[in-house]
Amino acid sequence: MSSRRQRFAERRKACGLSQEEFAEAVGVDRSTVQRWETGKNGPQPWQRPRIAKVLAVTANELDALLVPDAYAPPRPPRGWLAAVPTDGDDEFDALELARRVSASDVGKETLRRLETSFDGLATAYPVSPPQALLQRVRRHAAYVSHLMDARMTLAEQRRLHVVGGWFQLLGATLHIDLNQQHAATARLRAAATFAQHAEHREIEAWCYETDAWRVLTEGEYGRALELSRIAQDLAPAGSSVAIQATAQEGRASARLGEGPGTYGAIDRVQRMSGKLTPRKGTEHHYQYDPGKALAYTATTLAWAGDPAAERCAREVIARLAPADDVEKWPRRVASATIDLALALLDGDRLDEACDAARRAILSGRIVPSNHWRALEVVKAVETRRLPEAPDLREAYQGLRALTANG
Repeated sequence: MSSRRQRFAERRKACGLSQEEFAEAVGVDRSTVQRWETGKNGPQPWQRPRIAKVLAVTANELDALLVPDAYAPPRPPRGWLAAVPTDGDDEFDALELARRVSASDVGKETLRRLETSFDGLATAYPVSPPQALLQRVRRHAAYVSHLMDARMTLAEQRRLHVVGGWFQLLGATLHIDLNQQHAATARLRAAATFAQHAEHREIEAWCYETDAWRVLTEGEYGRALELSRIAQDLAPAGSSVAIQATAQEGRASARLGEGPGTYGAIDRVQRMSGKLTPRKGTEHHYQYDPGKALAYTATTLAWAGDPAAERCAREVIARLAPADDVEKWPRRVASATIDLALALLDGDRLDEACDAARRAILSGRIVPSNHWRALEVVKAVETRRLPEAPDLREAYQGLRALTANG
């Protein structure tokens, strides 16, 4: 008869999945899958529905794959608790719960350091190359996964679920930036699972908002609109994710040509962000900076064909890029410069539009998920048969090649 290791691994292989592919599909690290298959530990209850779906088995069939050989019921803990009569299940469960509440192998300091590390990574996001930042996020997410099997209090377990959800969410965002759609989807599912178990509506709302951006970059504007509205329903009132999801609604509406929805979303973003106190210093990706409102307005108006996009884009550039060195631009400036190019094209200011597009492309600050926006400008210039078109196309191809080799 097959051992537990053989049964679980054989089923995975029968589904045509390597350990790495299976880990990505269920939102864990490969080392976690290896521990499952060697029998060192088993999946958490909240992970099992996803595993069963990936392996195409029922819950009972999954239990059969995971049950250890020569299975025996666990022994009661040593010490005074071992003397408790076991004929009263309710009493035993209550005592076991008390033991879990007071025992921990994780600790508050470990959790505090993880939370601080996440804030640091989220702050580095706007100015860091996605691939480099993703490596750091992966290491932290793997460590959270390692801690999932440790002994901890219920309060610590919730904190671990919350910080684990944040790491998975940031990882998903970076995968989207890199156009790694399958990995992004897997991480979003993992983040949502963490959020649901921690009952953390903010992270859950961010999952929908992030997915709205993902599908918007793929041209699914109706789906993006739907997801952004779900995110707003989940989001705590006045929260950063509520504002960001509203901004996504405006961008999706603009791509769909829905004028009232576009301008209504812009107005709501400005009202909500106007109540926030601007922060000094660095920018945290999941803490809405009122300055973002202008950048999102510039993009939304550019997509709506509104001439006011030019003024908004120029103001964003003036605020965030006073220097002329494009290599020092934050990512938001590159996006605003593309918005400026689109607005200038609509106004038939062709030379200025081509110059703005070239500067944005050569900045190196356009992530793969935004290449399509730069390509829109390139194609518009080519359609008009402007003399700058070949040079602009060459710069764009260089951007894609640089990203592929990076």
